[in-house]
Amino acid sequence: MRSEAAVIPGPGTTTEPSGDGAAARPAAPSRDELLSRVTRLKGEVGKVIVGQEQVIEEVLLAILAGGHALLVGVPGLAKTLLIQTISRAMSLDFRRIQFTPDLVPSDITGTEVMEEDTATGHRNFRFVPGPIFANIILADEINRAPPRTQAAMLEAMQERHVSAGGETMNLPRPFFVLATQNPIEQEGTYPLPEAQLDRFLFDIRVAYPSQGEEVGILRATTAVGDADIQPVLDGPGLLALNRLIREVAAPEPALEYAAALARATRPAEPEAPELVRQYVRWGAGPRAGQALILGGKAHALLDGRLNVSPEDIQRVLHPAMRHRVLPNFAAEAEGITIEHVIDHLLEAVPPPKSRIPA
Repeated sequence: MRSEAAVIPGPGTTTEPSGDGAAARPAAPSRDELLSRVTRLKGEVGKVIVGQEQVIEEVLLAILAGGHALLVGVPGLAKTLLIQTISRAMSLDFRRIQFTPDLVPSDITGTEVMEEDTATGHRNFRFVPGPIFANIILADEINRAPPRTQAAMLEAMQERHVSAGGETMNLPRPFFVLATQNPIEQEGTYPLPEAQLDRFLFDIRVAYPSQGEEVGILRATTAVGDADIQPVLDGPGLLALNRLIREVAAPEPALEYAAALARATRPAEPEAPELVRQYVRWGAGPRAGQALILGGKAHALLDGRLNVSPEDIQRVLHPAMRHRVLPNFAAEAEGITIEHVIDHLLEAVPPPKSRIPA
């Protein structure tokens, strides 16, 4: 095994110049320029996707916070198209992986092939990278993959590297997995284990469009012509945004509020409300609080603020929590959904009384 991990860079990856004659790097874009690019990114996505403003915002919040996102919705709601459009609006390497029951880990990570030198007859193995070596991965219908393949995805999502041929290879930076899942058809599927669900920063629900939006969809998809999507954000710019998000201040009351919300989902905790004790089998772990703070930071920055407020945390509470809290049989029998539980948390856990500066 190699002493150091091999790096296979993507188009968005930058390398340091070497030598005295190397050209200097261009000046890093300012915060205002980066935020302007995000606004333009929304506009480019809006050329193709009609409506779904909340879904688009949550996907962008996850990407800006440096996390993965799971999009759950019935077929035909443009989940795949949304991810493809976002990738087109970024100068990043994009790969789509269609998950099927016969997909094996090497189909994702890559495989070794044997080559023979016709002149010398010498044979050696060469690693051929799989589609996981890209900046944005569309994992379409991720729950159709068998457990071994899901385990390979889990390593890639958490560690940002893959193991193949006895070696560990780093994935390009930035690296995001945007996965889709159909909540209705469960035949021939393998439900994602809780450990893998926890690696997604957000669980985003894609609902049916309104009547006006549906008319707009019909108008846009049955006419002649294709939207001209212009790339407005590249790899270095996105990495700079990831760093900028983490520089947003999270005051102590905001940290305590996020921790209180996460702890209130655990039935065994004394601060858990009665609804949680009655209808929740398993509560959220510490990653839920991390998702609340990172998502809140991204929301605050896009709103032009450098401090996280309780409203920022409340905005991302549903996508950050709904895949981390498991209902029990009593909840399923009485029709109590995770959405009901999360709504109750907003009432049961009061925001901090001390004012958090804007």
